[in-house]
Amino acid sequence: MSARTDTFDLGPLHLRAGEARHLELEVALDPFELSNETYEVGPSPLPVRVDVSRMTGGGVALRLQLRARLHGPCMRCLEPAQPAYSVDVREIDQPGEGPELDSPYLDGEVLDVKGWTRDSLALALPAQILCRHDCRGLCPECGIDLNGAEPDHAHEKRPDARWAALAELKFDE
Repeated sequence: MSARTDTFDLGPLHLRAGEARHLELEVALDPFELSNETYEVGPSPLPVRVDVSRMTGGGVALRLQLRARLHGPCMRCLEPAQPAYSVDVREIDQPGEGPELDSPYLDGEVLDVKGWTRDSLALALPAQILCRHDCRGLCPECGIDLNGAEPDHAHEKRPDARWAALAELKFDE
């Protein structure tokens, strides 16, 4: 059974150098706001796997794994989208070894599981949330969903507005 938590205290694990533990946790994530649209994260709560190993010198090596799905509108055609993302990230916290080995998600022995999960998922997201990878979007002329339109869907090209004044010229014969 998974424990639902935002933070996890590693101290009670009493890990010695070379020892490791595998944790099954659940985290409730807030929706993402992307391009003025709301994307719910599912399932809720989100199951995550955290592997913790104690290193020599008192440091900790961490690994986070999860699979999440976002629910919201496609950024091209506005139809419902539910893309899935897999995340597999690692963190190292080795006290006294410099900022590059100091995890922002570990405060003493307390691991910020929710913050690490949210940040890791956010970094895994693409620039656009799409209903499918080859979404054609909406027609800029009539607004029809191009995914369901005829392959030869097209509109007559409008004349360039910069040349409209030439149409008003009258020539004497």
